[in-house]
Amino acid sequence: MNAGTKSLFPIAREKGVAAVRRLHGLALDLIFPPGCLSCRKAIAEHGALCPACWSEIAFIERPYCERLGTPFDQDLGATGLISLEAAANPPVFHRARAAARYDSDKARALVHRLKYSDRLELAEPLGRWMRAGAEVLSEADVLIPTPLHRLRLITRRFNQSAALAAVIARESSVPAEMMALERVKATAPQVGLTRNQRASNLQGAFRVREEMAVKIAGKNVVLIDDVLTTGATANAAARALLRAGAERVDVLVLARAVTAA
Repeated sequence: MNAGTKSLFPIAREKGVAAVRRLHGLALDLIFPPGCLSCRKAIAEHGALCPACWSEIAFIERPYCERLGTPFDQDLGATGLISLEAAANPPVFHRARAAARYDSDKARALVHRLKYSDRLELAEPLGRWMRAGAEVLSEADVLIPTPLHRLRLITRRFNQSAALAAVIARESSVPAEMMALERVKATAPQVGLTRNQRASNLQGAFRVREEMAVKIAGKNVVLIDDVLTTGATANAAARALLRAGAERVDVLVLARAVTAA
């Protein structure tokens, strides 16, 4: 067998794998026809939205606050602007970016299905939406999901932030350290609390595992979560990462509240 023949083997193998994947996809479509992630209406491919539901997702685009990622009501014709909120209450993290507005009914419903309804398969398409954070991902050294306390993890059975982080890591080629940050305080639910109450509730809630500190020190970290509201959770987690020696902490979420919940 000559060198030219050998060199064809990897190409043939790749074509064979691609063909098998296409056949698998066709078989899957026959058994489980593609349906819209939101309304379940028939669509062309799995993991997508129908045009009507897509039009109802309020994706976040510039202009927005460079620190908090909250969209401005109007284009002020300048770059690098920060909001009054960011100026008055600067976050611990460097920047936050989100794919969509949480006050969009469709986006909120999808987040809730992933988070509370055991719809783990939603992590794949929703994680791909988070490529909207390409700006922070391009400068990232490591991704870290916001952890759940072990008692809540037992109840929920999976961490939606870790599921999203796994997809983003694959899509961006930025490694994820799933176990670097831990939640050591079982906090009360944040819903209904004021900004100050949320911050107090989360004080000391996170820490970096001692054996993982070397993977954080001097690194640009992107903290992954599903939702950003007041930023109390992101601030508490970012504070723990910075104390462990992180150079910078950015935040990337699927959806963010434009008016704090």
